[in-house]
Amino acid sequence: MSEQKIPEITYATVGLADEAFHSQFEQAAEDVLKTFGKHHPHYIRGKEIKSEEEFASTSPCDTSLVLGYFQKGGAKEARRALNAARAAFPKWRATPYRKRADIMRRAADIVTQRAHEIAAVLSYETGKNRLEAFGEVGETTALMRYYAKQVEDAQGFVHRMGSDTEDVVSVLRPYGVWAVISPFNFPIALAAGMSTGVLVTGNTAVFKPSSDVPLSGLYLYQAFREAGVPPAAFNFLTGPGKDVERVILKNVDGIAFTGSLEAGLRLYNKFSKDYPRPCVTEMGGKNPAIVMESADLEAAAEGAMRSAFGLTNQKCSACSRVYVHRSVEKEFLEKLLEKTRNVKVGDTIKRETFMGPVINAKARDNFAGYVETLKRDGKIVHGGGLLKDPPYDKGYFVQPTVVTDVPLDHELFFHEMFVPIVMVGVVDSLKQAVKLSNEAKYGLTAGLFTRDEKDIEYFFDNIQTGTVYVNRRAGATTGAWPGVQSFVGWKGSGSTGKGGCGPYYVQQFLREHSRTIAKG
Repeated sequence: MSEQKIPEITYATVGLADEAFHSQFEQAAEDVLKTFGKHHPHYIRGKEIKSEEEFASTSPCDTSLVLGYFQKGGAKEARRALNAARAAFPKWRATPYRKRADIMRRAADIVTQRAHEIAAVLSYETGKNRLEAFGEVGETTALMRYYAKQVEDAQGFVHRMGSDTEDVVSVLRPYGVWAVISPFNFPIALAAGMSTGVLVTGNTAVFKPSSDVPLSGLYLYQAFREAGVPPAAFNFLTGPGKDVERVILKNVDGIAFTGSLEAGLRLYNKFSKDYPRPCVTEMGGKNPAIVMESADLEAAAEGAMRSAFGLTNQKCSACSRVYVHRSVEKEFLEKLLEKTRNVKVGDTIKRETFMGPVINAKARDNFAGYVETLKRDGKIVHGGGLLKDPPYDKGYFVQPTVVTDVPLDHELFFHEMFVPIVMVGVVDSLKQAVKLSNEAKYGLTAGLFTRDEKDIEYFFDNIQTGTVYVNRRAGATTGAWPGVQSFVGWKGSGSTGKGGCGPYYVQQFLREHSRTIAKG
């Protein structure tokens, strides 16, 4: 199968979509609507497995729309999947790395062929607008191809060492069976990135998507299987996590996880109880944008708005706080409010929609609770409401919200809310803004807007986040792309110090084996 390309839509170029794209998306949205409501099994050893109970997966835009029925897997199914992956490991490990890389590229081609269909599913399932949904499909294929290329460029990670008296080779080898636990917000891209890292390096996997978005995960499973991943090497398991987690923690060789800090820390701390085992986690952020007196305020406002309200702030890289220099506070805030007022909230299948719903009732209730706190302790200058009347009455819709006048030491300046609220604080210097930024336990992304080269140098040298942007109008704190920006979290945002989308990612799924043969 020859490599194909989808239209050049990334998170930085979403405004370039043409009429043909929109027409194809709308047709795909009509087509996939006819496929919803089916009953889907687990896939273990490639076989359809059913549990005693099912759960309905519904759209956050319209909770009366059932996207599908999925299995409530538990300990029994988890053990079956783990045993299958364990049995498949020796043969998959022995598969030449070039063949494994070819299979990953074939899987990327299959996703490419179904790009509009998958983007439509993402819009229904996550409440992501069509451009962001299509951008996620592009990220998915880019991750698959990039990680395959990493293994090939490293020639399978076999490195001959230097010795006159011995033959010494360092080889990176797979650990064995991994659990891949993916989040709701990028249900195919992040799942594909983690799964490709696991598979292309010769490990096998049990893949459990978030119960909010199992249908996207099923599309990924199908792509890998159709591409040639052996039936037992990649197993698809759905359902709540408690019983599955207990079995996984005891039996797998590694965990790849993306989600909240609380869940990630629980896995991380329990997983290495008996001995250290790899736990590759990305655990969210509390990402600041800093606006200095020399900034292009139009670009700063646009970048902050896009990062704050794209996917309703439900990105681990979303901008949820802005520190603006006192001298430009009023002008910046006016521009930010003007752009926020123009944010179209609604059904994400519709072309004009920029911001859809939050993912579920819990997120909507969290939003309401945060708003009450911020009304008490600050000033809501835009938004703050729940959208309950038609056409919003069937989904989890809320208003994009901008907050000012909250004390800079307030707990919500440092707590990841994961709802469309951005807090604006006033500072007197870049040093103060960086200090406040660093006081959060997270360290994922940060943005700066300035025309001063010294500001940029100070920001790079002192900010405690793994992914930083300067003067990025397309997204103040969002929009990393495979092979372009590494997406790496420091502190509470990640466990390894090496990020997805970057050149050091796949090595995390391998361990070094030093082989020495004495001469003569």
